[in-house]
Order: sequence, then structure tokens, then C-alpha cells
Amino acid sequence: MDMQTVVVGTSGTSAEDVIAVARGEARIELSAEALAALAASREVIETLAAKPDPVYGISTGFGALAVRHISPELRAQLQRNIVRSHAAGMGPRVEREVVRALMFLRLKTVCSGRTGVRPVVAQTMADILNSGITPVVHEYGSLGCSGDLAPLSHCALTLLGEGDAEGPDGVVLPAHELLDAHRIEPVVLREKEGLALLNGTDGMLGMLVMACADLARLFTAADITAALTLEALLGTDKVLAPELHAVRPHPGQAASAANMLKVLAGSGLTGHHQDEAPRVQDAYSVRCAPQVAGAGRDTLAHARLVAERELAAAVDNPVVLPDGRVESNGNFHGAPVAYVLDFLAVVAADLGSIAERRTDRLLDRSRSHGLPPFLAGDPGVDSGLMIAQYTQAALVSEMKRLAVPASVDSIPSSAMQEDHVSMGWSAARKLRHAVDNLARVIAVELVAATRAIELREGLTPAPATRAVLTAVREAGIEGPGGDRFLAPDLAAADVFVRSGRLSHAVESVTGPLA
Repeated sequence: MDMQTVVVGTSGTSAEDVIAVARGEARIELSAEALAALAASREVIETLAAKPDPVYGISTGFGALAVRHISPELRAQLQRNIVRSHAAGMGPRVEREVVRALMFLRLKTVCSGRTGVRPVVAQTMADILNSGITPVVHEYGSLGCSGDLAPLSHCALTLLGEGDAEGPDGVVLPAHELLDAHRIEPVVLREKEGLALLNGTDGMLGMLVMACADLARLFTAADITAALTLEALLGTDKVLAPELHAVRPHPGQAASAANMLKVLAGSGLTGHHQDEAPRVQDAYSVRCAPQVAGAGRDTLAHARLVAERELAAAVDNPVVLPDGRVESNGNFHGAPVAYVLDFLAVVAADLGSIAERRTDRLLDRSRSHGLPPFLAGDPGVDSGLMIAQYTQAALVSEMKRLAVPASVDSIPSSAMQEDHVSMGWSAARKLRHAVDNLARVIAVELVAATRAIELREGLTPAPATRAVLTAVREAGIEGPGGDRFLAPDLAAADVFVRSGRLSHAVESVTGPLA
């Protein structure tokens, strides 16, 4: 298959392009428009550098040290030093896809023509990404203001041929060895270039873009497992009627209800809530599933709007304006991104919480309407899915802790010059954990719901449900029976959910879901 190519211009980029580069190894090309804009803004910087008046980032120090005027013979050293000194991260390595997204998004801003960076610097960034070289970036070092400073500095260090990086074979080597092996010439930075490579929200934005894509898939998966649980509990699908959701016109709620209704179409299990031990209404975790998941969908839509705006932005300080002025600003502050990262962690925690409550209902014989305790083959001898729900509960408990917002915290830095920061990087890091946990929580509900449906002998599940049962068993996730080593089933279900195979199985019957 031909490798995708992403062309970087002057007007931002798309979420799809970010994911193509971060996860799909897409190649990058710089447009002629971008190269021209880079050259034009560089002329502005060189004109200012030749003047005696100090200009922040060009002929001064940085942060609290911006009061010093730097003479021309020291300016190359100044730019090199800011990269070296700011590459001060600690802790575990950040995932490869995050680093690739971060680098690509910084390249996007550089190519806007608003940073004053030379074309050769941008081309070297593209060459490093295209070669599969990934700078070693550490977990800690960004406060989400004045940019993701330490993470971006570790990336910039690779451009200089310094520090460590991972090659396309996964082996970590000194950066200069990898550049030499791929015939990439290290960059010698000039005025403003070091600062321009460090000053952006690119890390937190890249993680937001990927989290939005992952959550969109998980919202659909959660609608499916909620429908399967409703079916397994012999609940009613009347609460999913579109006219009920039209009177409370939240678009996400309507989309979730419509998804569930499609899954349940033609089911022989729904509507039996008035049989033995009749009940007037299903429990909230079942009946209100569209309201909870739908609120999450609407939150996701807002987060995507923020991401789209940030993807169109050129974040740098100082910035080269279209009229040639070079002005200091505060656009590097990560608050807009940090807030939605935290909001999505709240959404993930609540969606995980309601899924766990539905799973527990399936396992409790006093609330499952005729199912065996813990869906065990021989209750007492077998424990069934008892401990799978423990695992699910542990995941949800951690998600609730991860939902505590990072963006309400602020620790001043740089001798009180940077006295309010966003902590957006931290918000993004914890959201990644929350999204991972959500996929696992949904996977446990899938295992429980499919097993419960197969235990409803004599009743015919919906055609979409039957497609899921077939696909689940083909994926190696076993059905009812005696106890067995359960972790492999749960791991397979996790992959099944994350990969989109759950949604694909349903859509093979229903057509596209929202």
C-alpha cells in the first residue's frame, strides 16, 4: 500500500493529518507556499537582528533573564543554550506517537511563517520525522505555559545532533549517530530559532487530538455494550424512542439513543420486563445510558472545536505578524487546551462508572432477572466473572482519581515571571490513562453482556447482537461454561473494542452508527 503523504502549508493542519503522522507513519512534505513564508519571515528577523535595539527572543535573554541585551557574537550560543538547558525532562519516556504528534505540530507552526525560522530548520524537522527518528522525551518537564518547554526542547536537541533518540528499529542511540546514518545535517541555530522550537502547546494538543479520536470510537462501543446489557437484562427499548429524546434536544443524547435502538432492532429479548418479577422501569444505568453517553458526546464535540482552533493557530512568542511587526504575546498559555483535556477525563470517568454499574447488575442474581450468579457455569464451584468486575471497579476507581482537574493547579516558575501556568501537559497525560482504562471497562461489560445473552436460552437476540456474538467468539473470547484463565479473554476483548471490530460487527447489520 502506498504511504500517505501530508503536505504542510501555512494555514494549520487537520486532526486527520496529525493522526496520520503520529500513528500512521505518513511522510511529510513542505509546500512551496510554506517555504516562501518561512523565507519572508526570516528576512524580518534578520533585519531586526541587525538593529541595535533589543528585541525579545532575538537579541535578549529569555523569561526572567529577558532584561539582558545579547551581543551578535553570542546569539548563536544563546539559541543553542536555551535548547540544551530547557531539555531538562525527567521520568519515563513518552510514547512514540506523542512525540511524533508534538514534532509535527511544532513543524506546522514553524511553516506558518509567523515564527521567523529559516526553511532549512523546517526541512530538517520534516526529514527527521520522515526517517523514523524519534527524540527521547520524558514524562515530566512541562507546566503547559510558555509552551511544552522541556518536551519540545528534547525534540529540538535532536535537530542539533545532541541528546538521545530512537531509530526506526526501536533502538535508542545518540542523536548524532542517527542523523549521520540517515544523512541528515544537524542544524546550527540562529537568532530566535531556538526559542521558536520550544514555545507552543504542541504536546498537549497532539494528545488531545488522539484522545478525541479514541473517545469517538469508545462512545460508539459504549452505546453497543449498553444495548447488549439492556437486552441481556430483558429491558425495554421503548425509552430509546426518538420522540422522547426530541423533547430534550441534546444532539449527543439523540445519537446514543439511535445507536442503541439500531443494535436492538428485531430483538426477541427486549420487552420481557413485565414477565416474571415485573418491573415498571429499568435501572438508571440502563435507562439513562443515552443521557450519560450523550452528554459525553457533546463534551467531545466541544473539545474537537477547541482542537480545531488550536490546529489553525500559530503559537509562538514573539510572533511575526503579517504586517512585519514582531510582537510579544501570551498565546502560548495552554488554558484552552487544558480545560477540555480535564473535561474529557471527567466524561471518561462517568462513562466508565455507568458501564461498571451495568456489569455489576448482570452478575447479581437478585437484579439480573433470572441469570446465574456471576454468570458462572456451576455457581459455588465456579466464580464466573466475579473478579472481572473487581478489575473493572479498580479501573473505574482510578479513572475517578484521574478526573481531578490538573488545570486548576498552578505553580509559579521563572522567578515569578511565569506566575500562572496551565498544567495542560499533565491534564493530557492523565487523560491518556483514563482513555486506556475506559476501553478496558467497556471490554469487561462486553464479555459479561455477551455471556449473559447466550445464557438466555429460548430467546432470540437481535440480528446485530448475533453478529457481535459471532465476532466475539471468532476473536477468541469464550462464552458460558466452567471457570478458566480469564485474563486472556479480557485482553482479547480490550483489543476487540479498541480496534473498532465491535462497531464493525454491528455496522455489518445496522449500517453506520454515530
